[in-house]
Amino acid sequence: MRLDHDQLEVLHLQLGAAGADQVVAQAMEEMAVLLSKVERHHREGKLEDVGIGVKSIVTIAQQVGMTSLARVGRDVISLIAGFDSAAYGASVARLVRIGESSLVAVWDLQGMSI
Repeated sequence: MRLDHDQLEVLHLQLGAAGADQVVAQAMEEMAVLLSKVERHHREGKLEDVGIGVKSIVTIAQQVGMTSLARVGRDVISLIAGFDSAAYGASVARLVRIGESSLVAVWDLQGMSI
């Protein structure tokens, strides 16, 4: 999973090492909860709730340099209102996979310090 190391460096420069680590750790906790909720709302057919959760995921992903996750999130948002349920379902599944991979990548990176 590719992370935007430039964005992580910006956080580091703005907040210092401890501040950046704290922001990233909090973002990862929120991201894990949001991914779980989005997946559940998708299964329950709650499209409005999926959209709300995905918008939050995109915001967090951009903040911590998860560009692929943010891009897929924007795809999901655009497909929610569409008529292609197969593409929407596939995009949600991809969002969850990439989200989980992104979380692992950032947690591994945190072990090395940002």
